[in-house]
Amino acid sequence: MGSVKKEMLIGFLVSIFATFCGLYIYIQYVSRFGFYETIEMLRQGGVIGAVVALAALPNLFVFFIFLKKNQEYRAKGVLIATIVTAVITFILKFFVR
Repeated sequence: MGSVKKEMLIGFLVSIFATFCGLYIYIQYVSRFGFYETIEMLRQGGVIGAVVALAALPNLFVFFIFLKKNQEYRAKGVLIATIVTAVITFILKFFVR
């Protein structure tokens, strides 16, 4: 049973890393400003939740790669991380101003 949890944790961590990479790439290629300045502008504009949701798109590719390699538990970890990202996006959208 420990192996299942380990595989799901690996999928979760890979997904979080892919989301942060997606966020970094999005900010680097869309904004002319620095990273922290852009984050602050997104927060002030109330669109940081939408940007985090877009940053989670690489999870789709990671998920299907794990499925193609028959690593279902890692894919399940990616799914859990994506759900966590969706909850964070919801919180950012409706509760952070």
